[in-house]
Amino acid sequence: MRATGQARVSSRNPQAFAICDRCGFLYNHVDLKWQFDFAGASLINKRILVCNDCIDTPHNQLRSIVVPADPTPIMNARIQDYATAATDYIVTTAAPLIDPTTGIPIPQYQFIVDENGNYITKLPYGQPVGLDQNAIMPLQGTLHFGLDVPFLSITANGTTTISVTCSSSHNLATNDQIAIEGLTNGLATGFYSINVTTATAFNYITYSPIPAANLATSKTLMKTAKIGLPYGYVQIPQVGP
Repeated sequence: MRATGQARVSSRNPQAFAICDRCGFLYNHVDLKWQFDFAGASLINKRILVCNDCIDTPHNQLRSIVVPADPTPIMNARIQDYATAATDYIVTTAAPLIDPTTGIPIPQYQFIVDENGNYITKLPYGQPVGLDQNAIMPLQGTLHFGLDVPFLSITANGTTTISVTCSSSHNLATNDQIAIEGLTNGLATGFYSINVTTATAFNYITYSPIPAANLATSKTLMKTAKIGLPYGYVQIPQVGP
């Protein structure tokens, strides 16, 4: 037996020669392999015979992506209101101005922003749609919500500001959220972001002015809360019942 190029020559077991279609070297025909590659979702034969050094692994980038079927719908789904959550501005319009030279009306727009300078959403007030007072989140990671706030008094001063005084440290920070119900005036109930004034006092803002009075009753319930906010907000923009 002797070798010619990369091919073997044997008088006892003769084997045909062949040229690798990729590198052009001489091999025994039996040592060459068909080159396969992806075309669509399956492999096809590229109809070239190549040696072991030239054989390529099929390229996955040529393979079609097979998208699985959509999951089966579930009962009582709770979906995100993406339109409200992602729309971070609204525009009001006024009577157009008339250009004195051309007589063409110029539309007037006014962008409305919240207390933090962010464009507000389409729902600037009112309890968040679909939010249940009984659905206060009890736990998020290591933070606990739904805890009683040790309030001592809840008073209105005739404006939109409601002041809360606690019998002990409330351990809250500005922009933390509370849920409150059972007050003498229902306009002060709901979900609110708070503004901390001292370690034992804070206030929150209602949508409508409330007559000066002590709002707490024997049925008042105030708990810490955690609800999702629209895009761009750090405080609950939907205040009130």
